[in-house]
Amino acid sequence: MKVNINIECTPEEARTFMGLPDVTGLNAQLVEEMGKRMSNNMDAMEPETLMRSWMTMGGEWQKHVMGLMGQAAAGGSAKSDKS
Repeated sequence: MKVNINIECTPEEARTFMGLPDVTGLNAQLVEEMGKRMSNNMDAMEPETLMRSWMTMGGEWQKHVMGLMGQAAAGGSAKSDKS
């Protein structure tokens, strides 16, 4: 036997019925804080700024990134030859 029950209600009504807490205030605060942080860090995401920060890390960083890209292109794992 198969029984289907359709209930039409708003998310708020469902939350209240199930006994779940109302987190709309917390969600609004979280979204506002994330918006502030994103706005404050937008200048760091500009390509020129990113390249400048990456290039100041030196040649070893570039070798490491190129090695990771090579491994990804080859489909290999990051196994070490050292035992």
